[in-house]
Amino acid sequence: MNINAKDLDHKALNESIRQGGDTLTVEGCCGQRFIAAGMSGKDITIKGVPGNALGAYLNGGTVSVLGNAQDAVGDTMNEGTIVVHGNIGDAAGYAMRGGRIYIEGNAGYRAGIHMKAYKEKVPVMIIGGKAGSFLGEYQAGGRIVVLNLSDPQGKAVGFFPCTGMHGGKMFLRSKCENVAFPAQVSVNPASDEDLEELKSLLGDYCEKFGLDLNEVLDAPFTVVSPDSGNPYRQMYVAN
Repeated sequence: MNINAKDLDHKALNESIRQGGDTLTVEGCCGQRFIAAGMSGKDITIKGVPGNALGAYLNGGTVSVLGNAQDAVGDTMNEGTIVVHGNIGDAAGYAMRGGRIYIEGNAGYRAGIHMKAYKEKVPVMIIGGKAGSFLGEYQAGGRIVVLNLSDPQGKAVGFFPCTGMHGGKMFLRSKCENVAFPAQVSVNPASDEDLEELKSLLGDYCEKFGLDLNEVLDAPFTVVSPDSGNPYRQMYVAN
């Protein structure tokens, strides 16, 4: 089923999506917010640029964007997959507790802020390009991968990555020699075990974007994880 979003506001568009079939194509999208918010069981392809909070509280299904997306993609999502064939704005995956977000290009500031795992759910965000400042701020669970494919010699992340991180793990395709990390995290070259986990994470991503998995893995990776069960003590309590 095709939906022309040109003359629809976000409420009318989402109502059309809810009433539509399981497989939908939205054409002419231009900034409508909250697309697929709280939905499940649908396969939605979006042509155009969706507005803020695409897939917020998503509870299943797949949302694919054939272009860029704005802020707060996958806000508090619980399950499902969001695929963006372009760049995204700030705060992607805010407090996500399940599902996957795949970004072909770059991510803005504060991607993965407050990301957390929930019971058996382990959320995953994979960024093909670079990530802006405050990546993984207060991360409490899940996996964040930054592949830095657009400029491998440049910085994979902006300023202040992993601030307040107290759970989960981050994989950065870079030696990260020019990145300043906070004191409460552990920063190490990827081990063989880390690379096996990374391989399992990247298989679906590479398939969706037509990448060679072995070529993507043929580079140094840095792994960041919390270094303490009480990371805030180092930040706020004098020794």
